[in-house]
Amino acid sequence: MRPLAEQTIIRKLKEAYRPGTVASTDGYARMYAGVELKCAAVLLPLACWQDEWHLLFTRRTETVEHHKGQVSFPGGGCDTDEQTPEATALREAWEEIGLAPGDVRLLGRLNEVLTITRFRVTPVVGVIPYPYEFRPEPAEVGRVFTIPLAWLAQRENWDEQLLGPAGAPRPFPVITYHPYDGETLWGASARITHNFLGVLGLIKK
Repeated sequence: MRPLAEQTIIRKLKEAYRPGTVASTDGYARMYAGVELKCAAVLLPLACWQDEWHLLFTRRTETVEHHKGQVSFPGGGCDTDEQTPEATALREAWEEIGLAPGDVRLLGRLNEVLTITRFRVTPVVGVIPYPYEFRPEPAEVGRVFTIPLAWLAQRENWDEQLLGPAGAPRPFPVITYHPYDGETLWGASARITHNFLGVLGLIKK
């Protein structure tokens, strides 16, 4: 599978993005209807390595406040003076893994997702140089690694089941990936990944 051109990714992101809209696949939308949620953003770092697109992830430490030990994208809550999700995502990526904002070429946004910890998250997509000398923040990040988009898009690499968290009006699909290089992608990060793959046309949404 030849990697998608950057301009194609930009076009597909622009066509799919609806400002202020929660992703149609997000089962938490009904659960949190009318609830005030905290602002957050994450960066989906795209790296072209050996002629193949990879997504970069982190594994959070057991000492962070939210989502301990989980595979995630660099990101976090918005600061009060930040006007855009891009500002939040780039700041968090710098603080968490030492990725300089000037080294990220922003491509676009995905529709928002909600988390069980009551964050409203805007995913921001950007291309980064790779390999790169990352500097993980020891208190927050246990590991930085990548997974190829082609592997993430293969149906045999994830399971989908209906779950109904407490307070949910009805069960909704939850994606859990099989381990890759010893790491398991699940939860909000898996939903964001699937949304991105769907926008790119690599899987059926």
